[in-house]
Amino acid sequence: MDVALSLPMRLQKKKGNQRKTTGSYYTPDSLVQALLNSTLDPVLNKIDRESNDPRKDLLELSVIDPACGSGHFLLGAARRIATRLAKTQTEVTPSLAEYRQALRDTARHCIFGVDINPMAVELTKVALWIETVNPGHPLGYFDAQIRCGDSLVGLLALESINDGIPDDAYKPLPNDDNLISQYYKKANNIAKKTGQGLLDFEKGRDSMVQVKPMEEDFSDFRSMPEDNLDQINSKAERFRKFRKSPNFKRAKTAADLYIAAFILPKTGDEPIEPSRRVVPTSEEMWHACTEDNIPQAMKEAAEAARQASAFHWSLEFPDIMSGGGFDVVLGNPPWDQIEIDPDAFFANSAPEVTKGRNKAAKDKIIENLKVSAPNLYTSFEKYRSKIWALQKFIHTSGRFPTSSFGRLNTSSLFVELCIYLSTPKGHAGLIVPIAIATGSFNKKLFNRLISERLLSNLIGFENREAIFPAVHRDYKFCILNLSRKMENPEFSFFLRNNSHISDRRRNFSLSPESISLLNPNTRTAPVFRSCADAELVDKVYRRVPMLQNETCTHSEDRWRVSFQLMFMMNSASGLFCIASELAGLGFRLCGQDWVLHRDDIEINRYVPLYEGKLIWNYDH
Repeated sequence: MDVALSLPMRLQKKKGNQRKTTGSYYTPDSLVQALLNSTLDPVLNKIDRESNDPRKDLLELSVIDPACGSGHFLLGAARRIATRLAKTQTEVTPSLAEYRQALRDTARHCIFGVDINPMAVELTKVALWIETVNPGHPLGYFDAQIRCGDSLVGLLALESINDGIPDDAYKPLPNDDNLISQYYKKANNIAKKTGQGLLDFEKGRDSMVQVKPMEEDFSDFRSMPEDNLDQINSKAERFRKFRKSPNFKRAKTAADLYIAAFILPKTGDEPIEPSRRVVPTSEEMWHACTEDNIPQAMKEAAEAARQASAFHWSLEFPDIMSGGGFDVVLGNPPWDQIEIDPDAFFANSAPEVTKGRNKAAKDKIIENLKVSAPNLYTSFEKYRSKIWALQKFIHTSGRFPTSSFGRLNTSSLFVELCIYLSTPKGHAGLIVPIAIATGSFNKKLFNRLISERLLSNLIGFENREAIFPAVHRDYKFCILNLSRKMENPEFSFFLRNNSHISDRRRNFSLSPESISLLNPNTRTAPVFRSCADAELVDKVYRRVPMLQNETCTHSEDRWRVSFQLMFMMNSASGLFCIASELAGLGFRLCGQDWVLHRDDIEINRYVPLYEGKLIWNYDH
């Protein structure tokens, strides 16, 4: 059997869903500094050791937080880079003026951020302005570096347009019409088979000259000076001109139509001709690549993607993405489940829903809102449809091949996003729940990190000392560091503060082979409190055969032990009753069971239900 971590406690939920919808998460500075120590400092140290021109190499660094919030991590990174940059200018301690100029140069050249919340984007820009104020110079221009959008929804590369829209984009959702979904799937399949998608975004073709590489239009933009107000205005005008160019607008519309195919409802009547379609297929998307004049229905479809904050990385950062990505990716992305949450949705508008005993009871209360509060029910339907569409995009778009299993969590998706955003020599560091390495839903993602030698180290914390005050004290999270060609990643678990990070007794390294030995079935991370524990268990596992090997048949397995899942608490909630309900139905308590008799004959029996959290005392 696997060496596993006990079931994690859930986050304490605040009433309503304001924190989730606004992205208002706060990371203590102690954790920000710890992450910068393990993620950014190795990059800066390498430049110190190996660079012939450290100033040039420092200013060529690109650092991004894909869920930047108010910019806490970006400010910390800018300060550290600026400190190194200022030292390249003098052999003595840099003056305050030299440091301020270095900080201004760092922010202009090195710092990038994305957030879905427009207010967070503005806060980050204001924070950078305040931090980089330099007498005699105007405020810097950050509109092209700090962008608004959903990092998880959109295209990573424009080449996806060339491949056409996946047929799975038309997979019907619970509120879709199956026949209409099949119509659009068939039309999309026909379009792709006719070969209309032969676009070449690298070299361009005579027939598609309008869709040339975006980075050509963006060349030299980052290096434009910002020493006076006229130069700031010139840079702003250059950026606006780039985004209004025919090449950009057509590529943006095509990319938006790609996303719209996933999120638009497939309902209504079947179009009598292709020009009447309201959901884009590959044909409409490719048409948008070469034509400015597209049908009104397609303009509305593209607008649906914009309303969903679709963020296309190759369009927003064309020079960075064409160069292989960012040198450093860091941050503390949201830790939210992407699921329908009636409690959060109805917390203020219909609190009776939150009082429902289980999912079945809540569903019944919500269904009654059709009559008692039809507008509220309609709003809930729209919310539910949005979640379903987002889930479908994550599961079927191909952007998240190893993090889109089981219950979707944004933190896992951001980890996989980091792999694509960072250069082959890049580093990434995120603060995420410990389940990224120990949870069953994340085993494919963790296996990828191990098999591709991407995991550098994992620093695991438990929240006993309230590092996150609003989070349960038993909750466990980690600093996850990724790089390339890492042979034996280092681990530490159950740390309570930053001072424990340097305690070598708590740290241990494991090769991929050791992880396969200790957790052979899931290949998730084995959890130990100390290096000594890890060494002891390793010795035991090398001597004693595993209790259950899921790769063998039952007859081949030495111990022949099997396990069976009985119930999932949510999906099976309609089967459960409480004592008062059973008593009202005529059941009587017999020992621990509730039994219904008729004419002294037992006709029904309910037995006690035990959840995993009720038997924690058996976990040594």
